[in-house]
Amino acid sequence: MSLPNLPNPFNELPEFDKENVLLFLLATIGQEELGLAHIINAEGEKIQAAVAAFECGDISIDQLLSVNDSVSGVMKRVLQKEILLDFKLDDVAELLKGE
Repeated sequence: MSLPNLPNPFNELPEFDKENVLLFLLATIGQEELGLAHIINAEGEKIQAAVAAFECGDISIDQLLSVNDSVSGVMKRVLQKEILLDFKLDDVAELLKGE
């Protein structure tokens, strides 16, 4: 079986200097952090709404615990992403030192 013959889009990209690439990488880290902040905020609001519903008697303790488990799972994934972003930031910092 042969590999597909795909055009190489990178042949058409403009040249970027190292500084612009590093700035772009830092900007992407910032954007990802902002996205994670929105997720964390939404999960906090989810917990607040569930607790309020529980206090009003609208949901059971099992439902409240289910929401907690769901939020816990999302927060674990957010933490994993934060660790990866930290690695990415370390790599960019190393590249900046090399300038």
